[in-house]
Amino acid sequence: MTIRKLLTILGVLLALPMTSQTIPAPKREFRGAWIQCVNGQFQGLGRDRMQATLSRQLDQLKACGINAIIFQVRAEGDALYQSPYEPWSRFLTGRQGTPPQPYWDPLAWMIEQCHARGMELHAWINPYRAKTKGTTQLASNHPYVQHPERFFAYDNQLYFDPGLEENRRYICQIAADIVRRYDIDGLHMDDYFYPYPAAGQAIPDDATYRTHPNGIASRANWRRYNVNLLVQALYDTVHTVKPWVKFGISPFGIYHNAKPGSNIPGSDTRGLQNYDDLYADVLYWVDKGWVDYVMPQVYWEIGHKAADYETLVKWWARYAGGRPLIIGQDVLRTAKAADPANPASHQLPRKMQLQRSLPAVNGSCQWYAASLVDNPGNYATALSKVYHRYPALQPLMPFIDDEAPKKVRRLKDVWTSDGLMLFWTAPKAKHYMDVAQQYVVYRFAPGEKIDTSDPSHIVAVTRHTYYKLPYNDGRTKYTYVVTALDRLQNESKPAKEKVKL
Repeated sequence: MTIRKLLTILGVLLALPMTSQTIPAPKREFRGAWIQCVNGQFQGLGRDRMQATLSRQLDQLKACGINAIIFQVRAEGDALYQSPYEPWSRFLTGRQGTPPQPYWDPLAWMIEQCHARGMELHAWINPYRAKTKGTTQLASNHPYVQHPERFFAYDNQLYFDPGLEENRRYICQIAADIVRRYDIDGLHMDDYFYPYPAAGQAIPDDATYRTHPNGIASRANWRRYNVNLLVQALYDTVHTVKPWVKFGISPFGIYHNAKPGSNIPGSDTRGLQNYDDLYADVLYWVDKGWVDYVMPQVYWEIGHKAADYETLVKWWARYAGGRPLIIGQDVLRTAKAADPANPASHQLPRKMQLQRSLPAVNGSCQWYAASLVDNPGNYATALSKVYHRYPALQPLMPFIDDEAPKKVRRLKDVWTSDGLMLFWTAPKAKHYMDVAQQYVVYRFAPGEKIDTSDPSHIVAVTRHTYYKLPYNDGRTKYTYVVTALDRLQNESKPAKEKVKL
């Protein structure tokens, strides 16, 4: 390690409040990052440059402990994958409908790359948006060109009309196709439901409301009902096709502002609201079990006058704990804002301390991956050296499956031409949900208690059935423990082997 690198790490540690350093790292924690296409970062790069860019990002994200990537594959009724229904995205090739040359499939490639690095891949779709403001030409096979009567225009964008059943069926068809053909770990939906309000513009859904009111007298309740139908249908679709694939949503960070006399749970905030402005009743979906995780985008700072981070995180922890709760973090805002209680530090330490003090919070997701890779304020370094120092498994989801795989078999150490190796055999499984997908390797020194709840003993999480041992002089006996993980990272009982290294 160079002196410069050592001084950098020391500087990070000294800047952290002591309380944040003593919080034990959880063994299970979602540690995600969003990789978006809609900002045009990949547009026109071509296969080789885009793969090189993503490879560099993934390597650096893995180095700072990220264990899940949320990759945007459908931004406006288009595709960053080979879709039989929708055109190739302009955010990939520069022109909607133009396939990549040389040909490749970014989603398939990203799945392979993430899995090779021990990360989950969640395919991120925007269900309702059909055209962004910057798109000037739609391909001939774009869904709007095929069925313009199913859409409305708003603020120079196009949207699938949420009030139409045929749109819900179509969006579920798209989701089912992705889940069926790709080995994704999750399907992810972001914060765009009904359009974000534009000053002086009304949502043009009068005709749909007249013809499809569903007996609902309130227009606001009717819009929420329409979104509820889609969320329930997407959840059912995903789990019907592949029961182990997770369905998650990352809504806007405020559910509802508290108001006198309101019976809707609200936070002490003043800002745009999911419930009132986007017609997204997030708490209802959590209560009904229509999401496998919820990831509110709490992008503000601690001390923000209209939307205080601490207030919102505690509010979500109180009201949305019925499903794993993951906090969406804004990297740049967090790195730029001083901690009110410790102005010499930015806000990452206090935010991590807060979220890990709340049992309902199961991790965080960084907005956005490229900014995290840039390491503003040594943000990525702090994750790597402090908060994500040890690996973490994904949060458990017993409401999907709670059956662990059997123990690994035939665990033994063997000398090979590559050195001393630990080998094992995959356990047998009667059901696909119980098939071992990964393995956790733990190491314990002489005299140490075998405790697989302590992540500091994890030396590898691997898809292989072997692990190369760090042989030294053969004088010290270590105990290695190997467990099996299924698709939902339920963990088997341990198998043990003592090895002289």
